Amino acid sequence: MPRTTRSSSDSRSRSGASSNRQRHVQDNAGERYRKASSREDASDIARKVSYSGWRNIFNPVWCYNGFITCVVALTVFGFIMVFSSSSVSMVAAGKSPWSQAANQTIYGIFGLIVAAVTAHIGARWYRRFSFFLLIAAMFLQLLTLSPLGRNINGNTGWIGIGPLTLQPAEALKLALCIWLPLALSVAKTRNAKVNVWQAYWIPIVMFAASVGLVLIGKDLGTAMILIIIGFVAFLIGGFSMVLLFLFSVIAAVGILVVFVFGSSNRMDRILAAYLPCSAESAQGVCYQSIHSMYAMASGGLTGVGLGNSREKWNYLPEAHNDFIFAVIGEELGFIGTALVVLTFIIMGWCLIRVALQSHNAFTRLVLVCIATWIVSQALINISVVLGLLPVMGLPLPFVSAGGTALIMCLCASGVAVSMMKSLPEIRSSQAKP
Repeated sequence: MPRTTRSSSDSRSRSGASSNRQRHVQDNAGERYRKASSREDASDIARKVSYSGWRNIFNPVWCYNGFITCVVALTVFGFIMVFSSSSVSMVAAGKSPWSQAANQTIYGIFGLIVAAVTAHIGARWYRRFSFFLLIAAMFLQLLTLSPLGRNINGNTGWIGIGPLTLQPAEALKLALCIWLPLALSVAKTRNAKVNVWQAYWIPIVMFAASVGLVLIGKDLGTAMILIIIGFVAFLIGGFSMVLLFLFSVIAAVGILVVFVFGSSNRMDRILAAYLPCSAESAQGVCYQSIHSMYAMASGGLTGVGLGNSREKWNYLPEAHNDFIFAVIGEELGFIGTALVVLTFIIMGWCLIRVALQSHNAFTRLVLVCIATWIVSQALINISVVLGLLPVMGLPLPFVSAGGTALIMCLCASGVAVSMMKSLPEIRSSQAKP
């Protein structure tokens, strides 16, 4: 009898041990499953989020595709408008009416290829080489002060290499959009251990040097874009708001005193934008703004028709460049200009929306800087055409004629796409099934 009891007890003991081992195996399997689930691509979670109707504008994948669509649409639209606005002036200069448009198309195709390449370069590469990109851009800008420099419309911001002219400040915009986010991310981390001056002196000095090189060439419009980019970057990058506004006021006063009040031409343009034009100035400093307003007023709701602009017949200077928006307004009317403005709004929204979704400080700030560049420059250009700001010589991104500006805008778009692809939702949407 005791043997039977011991036997059953042993059996229960073995059964309990077997059960414990089974639970242990199950627990281990469950733990491995939970770990695997935690490593699961966030896109699998994102797929469960419902985006429908107007809510699609919050979908990072929609923003990714929407941004690329806007870039391509504006670039192609730019080819059409450059031909329409430049054909008459090209014929008057003894060239083919397609001359300017053909050049713009070549620049655009090359820029799209560059954009495709930069879009496939990972964010790590940009982090690693951002400083070298900035130094290279600053060196090119420094060459504008050498014998290679060319003076165009009063600005010594160009490099002449044979028949080609390059504007290094456009590359400097992109270099700052890539380097400043990295420098500010590092500075923000250091600021927890040292004071604000020790943490931020490197980005402050490099940014000031970049703006200074552009100002030396008297390109106040481009310098303004750089300052806007820097202001937003430092604001989001954790820099002291009190010091930021203090520096901004000092910089604004210094630029006004040295580069505005010290230049009779700039003062005349500012006064022409905000004071009534005399009969004499209507044929001088006010001439471009007046004919820009004529073009916008002539367009009405639907415009006079593509190619039918009257102001492009050598009445409106720089009709294919800084004032191409006026030709758009005349030929395509309020509807055409509204669609262009809407496209820039969508681009800015897409960049900011994806930036807000990103958990990486560098990626987030690069996207914000590029959005600031494109949207602020478009806003300033349109404001100049509408007479809200004095003439500054800034092109409309992706649309105005100009090889360097178009190529660098497309290159910046490629960098933005690369940063967007760091989001798991977007990366998985590009993966092959």
